Amino acid sequence: MSAAVRVDKWLWAVRLFKTRGLAAKACESGRVKAGERILKASSEVRGGELLELPFAEGPGTRVVRVIGLLDKRVGAPEARLACEDITPADVIESRRVWQENRSHRLEGEQGRPTKRNRRRMEQERGFFE
Repeated sequence: MSAAVRVDKWLWAVRLFKTRGLAAKACESGRVKAGERILKASSEVRGGELLELPFAEGPGTRVVRVIGLLDKRVGAPEARLACEDITPADVIESRRVWQENRSHRLEGEQGRPTKRNRRRMEQERGFFE
């Protein structure tokens, strides 16, 4: 381990983003911050820093403390040891509500109906209704 690691590499290595490209895109859009400083993908992160970054999907901003410096992707147990999630409880609660609303919205939508499902729907509501 070195004294500093690129932000996009670290975010990818500790599994906060699925790919390094997504981590770099979040940095370049100005959504990853260390305090008031907006970080570029090539910015260096050091141990003990607090980072504010968006969730990969949905509303809210998570706050993460850098504990260990990783520049290569590691397993999930090792990645959890390299960062500490200190996101406020109200943000976590709003994300939980958002997830529930989203799952209720997606329950009925399972893609294109099969022939059998289409015939059953037509029987239930009539052919032209």
